[in-house]
Amino acid sequence: MKRTFALIVAALAAAALFGLLVYGVLVAAQVSDSAATTVHAATPRRLWATTTAVLGLGGVVAGGLALRRSVGPIGAGKGKKGAIVALLAGVTAAVNGGLNLAVATGGLGSGNGVVGGAAALLLGLIAMALGGLAFARSHRARSPD
Repeated sequence: MKRTFALIVAALAAAALFGLLVYGVLVAAQVSDSAATTVHAATPRRLWATTTAVLGLGGVVAGGLALRRSVGPIGAGKGKKGAIVALLAGVTAAVNGGLNLAVATGGLGSGNGVVGGAAALLLGLIAMALGGLAFARSHRARSPD
């Protein structure tokens, strides 16, 4: 019971930290203010940002699994393909999220997908970090010392 509660609290803390980081990216990109008119429909830029954010989330999952496989005596040296997938997905998500923020002309609610772009940028950076760490660990486990 204590472990479940600790996992729930950790997940909530991670979600809150992610939300603060997304807001920080929006402030840094100077698109944190709400738009004068709000668009409620799916726009091409929102779809672009959402697709890129999902790609970044997939990269985070792949990087986490690759990191898990690269650690320990049972899986030592495994997870190299997952690490490469995480690196490629992370780079793609980070670049597309940054491009989405760069071409955005309005803030929240403008239909430009700025929240999805910021989320994609952050998820891409996290995926690259996890993939790089997993790649380094799997490479180190295979090299003779």
